[in-house]
Amino acid sequence: MASISSLGIGSGLDLNGLLDQLASAERQKLTPITTQKSNYNAKISAFGKLESALDKFQQAAAKLNEAESFRAVKSNVTGDAFTAAADSSAVAGTYKISVSQLAQAHSLASAGVDDKTKDLGAGSLTINVGSDESLNITLEAGKSSLEDIRDAINAKEGGVSASIINTGALNDDGTENTTPYRLVFTSKETGTSSQINVSEGGTNTTLASILDATGTGEMQTMVLATDAKLKVNGIDIVSTSNKVEEAIQGATLSLTKTVDPASPETLTISQDSEAITKNIQSFVDAYNSLKSTIDSLMSYDAESGAAGKLLGDNTMRSVESRLRNVMTDSLGEGSLQMLSDIGIELQLDGKLEVDSEKLGELVANNPEGLSRFFGGSDAVEGFSDKLDSTLKAILDDKGLLDNATSGLKDRISSLDDRYDRVESSINSTVERYRKQFADMDMLVAEMNSTMSYLGQQFEAMNAQLGRD
Repeated sequence: MASISSLGIGSGLDLNGLLDQLASAERQKLTPITTQKSNYNAKISAFGKLESALDKFQQAAAKLNEAESFRAVKSNVTGDAFTAAADSSAVAGTYKISVSQLAQAHSLASAGVDDKTKDLGAGSLTINVGSDESLNITLEAGKSSLEDIRDAINAKEGGVSASIINTGALNDDGTENTTPYRLVFTSKETGTSSQINVSEGGTNTTLASILDATGTGEMQTMVLATDAKLKVNGIDIVSTSNKVEEAIQGATLSLTKTVDPASPETLTISQDSEAITKNIQSFVDAYNSLKSTIDSLMSYDAESGAAGKLLGDNTMRSVESRLRNVMTDSLGEGSLQMLSDIGIELQLDGKLEVDSEKLGELVANNPEGLSRFFGGSDAVEGFSDKLDSTLKAILDDKGLLDNATSGLKDRISSLDDRYDRVESSINSTVERYRKQFADMDMLVAEMNSTMSYLGQQFEAMNAQLGRD
């Protein structure tokens, strides 16, 4: 008999439906594996959240390990002749400043020509800017227009830039301006040390005449090269730039305008207590955010039965224990030994709270003491040093979190192998069921065929014997 092409045709039974039910029942063996893998992935994700919170806390703590954080200063200027920026090395004080002259970049202009594209003939130019190396410009016939000269100078990328200006169609007296195009040289630096000197090679009289804008063999000065001049608390200071550094220790002045020497403006540099307090508050906020993350990962709701992903996890308990120890430990020396000594109190819920009055007094009167508490000294570790050592043991490669997540990834890999083995076994079992069902279907089909044949034979015999 030919083979059965579809289960159930021979027997009339729903063998495909039965096979699907058996396959579904067999695949239930995979559910515990996928559930366990999902739990492991959820733990890895939870450790990722913990790592992110720990990293932010580590950054906030590291900032307090820098002495400059406790030497923050701010500057205030009365007036608009200059602005000021002060760094941590600036000395608090009041400074009277007057600006009598701003630094300017030297600028020269050639005589005018009627066409900026007209060739001026072969020749050469030598340009000196202060003590910089000379720029030597060689001009070829056919490539010596004002535009060519401008481009050749700018291509050298030296201490001078060149441009072309159009002075307009009319002169000041209303007559037609037949030579409106002028070549302008401008120093890239301000100050008298960056003056420009331009000379022609002596072979191109046309070019020489254009460079003689004054009739004295020189170009016309458009902007005089000047140094900045100012007084700081009566002391004369000269600068080639309007950005004046170290006239006041740790401060940079940016000059913007001159001011009557009889009415100097005032720069006040003072301790930036707000910045110091903000850094400490950021540390407290980062810890409290970390504590909230830890609490959520280890939480348990008795009413709903909902649990945090790391509830009961050994690594999580170790992280919490190490942090608690370092946060409550004493440095062992000095008047400031514990967080509570600087006004940071540990609350019953495990979070930190700042005593603003106590901390404010220390910031105002003993910022160096605060700096030593967090940053330590050459001989003794500070609080930030100890905390950093603890956090590195948790966060670094081969640290607590790395080992925990690596272990979970290894388990997931093992589960994947186990899943493949079980799935292969299930497929073999289902295929065995399919073969058995096919054999049964064929057998039943044969039996039905035999029964039908026998029935026909009995009916024929009865007809011959005259039986109804």
